[in-house]
Amino acid sequence: MTNDLPTTVAFTGHRSYAGEAADALRTAVGEAYARGARTFLGGMAVGFDLAAAEMVLACRESMPGMRLVAVVPCAGQERHFAAADRERFRRVLAAADETVVLSPVFHPGCYAVRNNWLTDHASAVIAWYDGSPGGTHYTVRRALRRGLRIVNLHPAAPLLPEPDPELF
Repeated sequence: MTNDLPTTVAFTGHRSYAGEAADALRTAVGEAYARGARTFLGGMAVGFDLAAAEMVLACRESMPGMRLVAVVPCAGQERHFAAADRERFRRVLAAADETVVLSPVFHPGCYAVRNNWLTDHASAVIAWYDGSPGGTHYTVRRALRRGLRIVNLHPAAPLLPEPDPELF
């Protein structure tokens, strides 16, 4: 994968996402693209991750140079998804420009490894984060500690501190 942080955006969000921010997601992806983002990292979980990846795929035709990297925490991740989500996962994976599989098998902590990878390889995050505990909370907090720009699309979003400005 090309590791060009300034042009890379990661997605994180809750599994409960059911498309309620599709217009805002399209706008956020378009704004990131307008700021120079070309690579978008999808964590491939049910909910917001798959919806965000599908949005990138839908925007690629009208936004030249846009790439989707599917970041899969472990091989076989989709085995426990509902049938419809398993099919969505496979469609996104087949259409992605690149796939990164972080572990050949499931292990405790493989999702945290994926979340770390996302925040280590991006300069910004587009999130669907309601403030509740879990993987999205962890990822948003880690992104903030790393100084990444965060765009949170959740209507009940908690107030997030702005990262410190870069001096150089």
